[in-house]
Amino acid sequence: MKLTTTILSFLFVIATSVSQAQETAKKPSSDYRNPDKFKQMYDLLATPNMYRTASGAPGPEYYQQQADYKMDIELDDKNQKLYGTETITYTNNAKESLDYLWIQLDQNEKARNSNSPLVESNKTDPAFSTQAFSRKYLEEDFDGGFNIDYVKDSQGKPMQYTVNQTMMRLELPKLLKHGEKTSFSIKWWYNINNYTIDGGRSGYEHFEKDGNNLYVIAQFYPRMAVYNDVEGWQNMQFWGSGEFALPFGNFEVNITVPADHILEATGTLLNRSEVFTAEQLQRYKLAEKSFDKPVIIATQAEAEAREKGFSTAKKTWKFKAENVRDFGISTSRKFIYDAMAVQTGKTVSMAISLYPKEGNPLWEEYSTRIVAHTLKSYSSFTFDYPYPKAISINARDQGMEYPMICWNYGRPDETGKYTDQTKYGMLGVICHEIGHNYFPMIVNSDERQWSWMDEGLNSFLEFLAEKSFDPNFPVRRGPAKNIVPYMSGDQKGLEPIMTNSESIRQFGNNAYGKPATALNILRETIMGHELFDYAFKTYANRWKFKHPTPEDFFRTMEDASAVDLDWFWRGWFYSTDFNDIGIKEVKKYFVSSEPTKEVTEFMKTRRRRDSKPGSMVYMVAEGSEDFKSEMNKPFKIVDYQALDEYVNQNFTAEEKAKLNEPKYFYQVTFDKPGGLVMPIIVELTFEDGTTENHYFPAQIWRKNDQEVHRTFATKKVISKIVVDPKLETADIDTSNNSWPKTIEKSKFD
Repeated sequence: MKLTTTILSFLFVIATSVSQAQETAKKPSSDYRNPDKFKQMYDLLATPNMYRTASGAPGPEYYQQQADYKMDIELDDKNQKLYGTETITYTNNAKESLDYLWIQLDQNEKARNSNSPLVESNKTDPAFSTQAFSRKYLEEDFDGGFNIDYVKDSQGKPMQYTVNQTMMRLELPKLLKHGEKTSFSIKWWYNINNYTIDGGRSGYEHFEKDGNNLYVIAQFYPRMAVYNDVEGWQNMQFWGSGEFALPFGNFEVNITVPADHILEATGTLLNRSEVFTAEQLQRYKLAEKSFDKPVIIATQAEAEAREKGFSTAKKTWKFKAENVRDFGISTSRKFIYDAMAVQTGKTVSMAISLYPKEGNPLWEEYSTRIVAHTLKSYSSFTFDYPYPKAISINARDQGMEYPMICWNYGRPDETGKYTDQTKYGMLGVICHEIGHNYFPMIVNSDERQWSWMDEGLNSFLEFLAEKSFDPNFPVRRGPAKNIVPYMSGDQKGLEPIMTNSESIRQFGNNAYGKPATALNILRETIMGHELFDYAFKTYANRWKFKHPTPEDFFRTMEDASAVDLDWFWRGWFYSTDFNDIGIKEVKKYFVSSEPTKEVTEFMKTRRRRDSKPGSMVYMVAEGSEDFKSEMNKPFKIVDYQALDEYVNQNFTAEEKAKLNEPKYFYQVTFDKPGGLVMPIIVELTFEDGTTENHYFPAQIWRKNDQEVHRTFATKKVISKIVVDPKLETADIDTSNNSWPKTIEKSKFD
């Protein structure tokens, strides 16, 4: 009895919790009864100007700064330290003069005195592993911040600078005027973090069995912040979530590592003959002509031999990159290396993968192939891939992107076996991170401010690439139904998409999933492929190698398609409202030559200037006394003398043959418990099992945000009506989507 009571109590709590969650979801944050859902977004968008036009295109006064780098980097593999010197040449293309420059010191987020850990809420966990307890309460925190040895001007004289956490202000001896350049040098070093322990987007992974490290190195140098027409200097601190805003420039980078390392980085390798063996050079030449399958450049056997060497000699790899916003490096003596050529339009690039033996056989089979497919798919929706290569690095627990190079998780178990979950997870992350070459590495949005502009747009294109790679790909983000649990959640835990990166609580859903879903709905349901694809490609080409804002995207999508989408951006991007459209009522009608009492009363309220006795056709509603005797009688024109005479007098025999002759009439009342205005998609199922689909644009709600009516005149008896039958509008409650109402089994059942 005690057990039974406990179970019943537990089930009651679950049922109550589900009920309360549903009730909470029914309360959007904004006033969803506001009828003006379709007003233009003058109250939300920045005013167009000569820098950024009302069409969403760059204006005649648009400008952007340029930062060029020359660097010498050395990796201390034994002590996990990185040393560097750089010379930055900064060009001021703004009309105004600058009296100081801001430089990003993102490694300071890992400094021992960093404020980043202090801004997070921190509860006491009820249990810890011994290692976790020691690291949290006993051990000294890892110190990974930049150590600045000097900052000097072009004459070698020390320059005055101030470090404010992850930002450094460099004082200029004189104003930097429009069109002028300034050069200065910085020398620095820092301790490289073991990211598997200390976290982070870069660092090293240590392999206990063979004692080697695998390095994925980024944010490794002091980098110029963006200065633009929108907010001046983008010098918002790096707290850890909001990623990076960077200007374009040219890079010359020399990287010194142990001689037995295999290395890849952003840009073109200038001294391949010095760092590759003769065999590797020959294999690489074959790969440059192989468009159907990868060629292994550095084999697993060679990698296993290198793992044992631990050479004390050094080797310098030299790279040059043009028109990139950042630079990334990966190096290890464990690397296997394969590559193949891929063509996008008239451009030929190299798809490349580097991975330790722990990644095989999975990586050798799939990595470079999905890199090549991603470049082809993304290019078809945007522009030809402009860079000479795209590299996928296998790094445990990573998923991070830089120009031409990215790190990705996914490995089989120690026996080489892997599940579909591991395989598709790896394919998905490679596709996503390679895709970031387009957004934001080329279409260079401000990640520090708007994560959705790179993550959301990229997740949408990832969805398209995955489906074209494998129609059965278990896609996570994009399908409307997948975002329903998030959008139907407690409003207290949600923010609009248009929320700063650091203030988002459910990062994956908000910055990735919801915007990807929104774009998929735009393409599939609202705009159609042709209009959407043209507008999206227009945005990508307008803003490649430039710095777009959300307004530039919103305006371009409308400007290039002639589709008014202000209602869509307002609902999906600026609110946390959800979609819930249902069928409130269905009424059947039959045609009569004689008015009923209800019809007579109705006619008193309407002026019929063209009506005269005997010329009217009356619709009798279900529920009236007259309806009962006529409800199963199909409508025929010849049964109504006045109507039959009208048809015969006004149409030729040929025209009469083309007239529609409905037999049944159904008035459907649609209501909208949810806050979003969305199209109404209706599927009619007839008694014989056939179906008919109807689409009503979102503007159907413009004069009544609560309920609307549509009458369906059909030739066959309707047996079922369903709203959103293919689940393409992210409707959070489908229990009200059908007529006759169907009883859905609850999760409890």
